Amino acid sequence: VQLQASGGGLVQPGGSLRLSCAASGFTLDDWPIGWFRQAPGKEREGVSCTSSNDGTTYYAESVKGRFTLSRDNAKNTVYLQMNSLKPEDTAVYYCARGILGPFCTVGPGSRYEYNYWGQGTQVTVSS
Repeated sequence: VQLQASGGGLVQPGGSLRLSCAASGFTLDDWPIGWFRQAPGKEREGVSCTSSNDGTTYYAESVKGRFTLSRDNAKNTVYLQMNSLKPEDTAVYYCARGILGPFCTVGPGSRYEYNYWGQGTQVTVSS
């Protein structure tokens, strides 16, 4: 089981980035998948996730309306489209696979509901 996150970079406030999470060793659509981020000195927090049964997506309040999670089952890849980026979005972003399906969560402590993690991709929002 492997998850490969990519697409991070340096962007100005108000800009956009699209992160990708490519899965191998399993069928991504069969599992809940989450996006998390961790800023220096802070806990890893849930950003968005998608359930495996019906593809329902959930978002943290801090990114609701700006970020969109989507799946491409043919490519076994999940994306996180990030628009209207703010300096406080600066962090290392990780994708992860849930321990149990079908439902996902991004609430407090949700990181413990995921057991396979990608290596992370750095997102820096700065002028």
